[in-house]
Amino acid sequence: MSVETAATVYDQLSIDADTADKLFLEARTANTFSEEVVADETLDAIYELTKMGPTMMNNQPLRITWVKSAEAREAVVAKMMEGNRAKSLAAPALAVLSYDADWHEQFPVFFPHAPERKAMFDQDAASRAEIAKNNAWMQAGYFIMAVRAAGLHAGPMGGFDAAGVDSVINADSANHAFLIVNVGAPGENPWFDRLPRLDVDVATTSI
Repeated sequence: MSVETAATVYDQLSIDADTADKLFLEARTANTFSEEVVADETLDAIYELTKMGPTMMNNQPLRITWVKSAEAREAVVAKMMEGNRAKSLAAPALAVLSYDADWHEQFPVFFPHAPERKAMFDQDAASRAEIAKNNAWMQAGYFIMAVRAAGLHAGPMGGFDAAGVDSVINADSANHAFLIVNVGAPGENPWFDRLPRLDVDVATTSI
């Protein structure tokens, strides 16, 4: 982004430039991490921000597993592409993001004014799973922004055996892993060169 474009963006925001940089303009995906520990209170705060983003009927299907024990981390990392394993072993915090295919069971909690609408989703498991995936992916975006708001960096990764990860963390549940995220403070030489972003006239249209 040019200096001129950045200045124009800042002028249109209701947050200060430093916050805009931290959340968007200067935020990066970390590829190495320091040994700085991420406190449990910080992990909880990340979720408290994540849950506030909008989802369909407030359904909140995202389930976050913080992989804390060495044994569990080794088991999860073993299901990842080899090139990503070292980063996830070194990250101070490791999150597996899953969607709950039975999210509708929480209707009385997230939709208390009309809990009877749960019946709309009781019989169609395929539709429930698709709704869960779509909304959990939205929540994954909120999660990454929450990590940045906590002053940390996120390294989201696909490229893993989802069924294998499920066997480690989601056994006997309706949760299904779809993204693994390294979380922490950046380490030595953490950044690759930033790749180009599409210009506004390519990515947006007015009708």
